[in-house]
Amino acid sequence: MKLVVRVKLLPTPVQAAALEATLHGCNEAATWAARIAFEEDVRRPLGLRKHTYTEIRER
Repeated sequence: MKLVVRVKLLPTPVQAAALEATLHGCNEAATWAARIAFEEDVRRPLGLRKHTYTEIRER
């Protein structure tokens, strides 16, 4: 059985700013990781993790 629930977030202005900053950071990290995957010709998640994990955590 599949259950679908619609949720509407109603953050405060401070929470909205924090959510936006988090999403922006995640997007930057994903874009950078995709670039590394292409440059290093890495196709598997574990291989990509070896190239990117430490730096993404530090950022």
